Amino acid sequence: MKGPIKIAIADMLISFLWVFCSSAFGLLTYFITTAAGVQTVPWASIVIITVVFFVFLSIFNIIGGFLGGASFDPAATTAFYAAGSGADTLISMALRFPAQAFGAVGGALAIMEAIPEQYKHMIEGPSVKVDTHTGAFAEGVLTFAITFIVLLIMLRGPQSEIFKTWFLSIVIVTLVTFGSAYTGPSMNPAFAFGWAYVHNQHDTWDHFYIYWICPFIGATLAGWVFRQFFSLPPVKVKKT
Repeated sequence: MKGPIKIAIADMLISFLWVFCSSAFGLLTYFITTAAGVQTVPWASIVIITVVFFVFLSIFNIIGGFLGGASFDPAATTAFYAAGSGADTLISMALRFPAQAFGAVGGALAIMEAIPEQYKHMIEGPSVKVDTHTGAFAEGVLTFAITFIVLLIMLRGPQSEIFKTWFLSIVIVTLVTFGSAYTGPSMNPAFAFGWAYVHNQHDTWDHFYIYWICPFIGATLAGWVFRQFFSLPPVKVKKT
């Protein structure tokens, strides 16, 4: 059990860091656009936040690799498992998911303490802006889309890590922009749980239905569909 416990602890740490940092992406984008004097340019904020995602995803890829493959997203972990990629088991995921959620709670609480009061309204987490069933459907579809594209990019995409991260950044910003009128969106159950805990909504049926059950269904379907239509990259065997 040393392996699963070790990766669960790593997941908790990287989830804490990701929620702490990513929750402030909107605020960081605001500061950059204001400093550059381009806050009135319609496309400027989209370009800047895409670059922000790219920079931080690149950094977190390095951190995740250093921590032995740590992940801050239960949906992505589920999709890779359903696709037949990676070394996860049901036992390891049963340990990783609570660890990711616990780390996300810590990250959300920490960023709320660190940010000055006048900027706290700019770092709110995902929230439902439609009826419950519409929100659940939207979050499920968006999670299916992001996890399927992540599988496609990471397993069948370009060899360059830079290009992979850049494509992921574009996709994430696009889906977040599209889903902002529905559920935020989150597309990451742990991230949603962290902010739901801050707002004391983490133990409601609506939260689990929208931000856990439907995303897990979407991620699992993404893995299954990917597995049906795309072969996994061959495993390289080192010659002895």
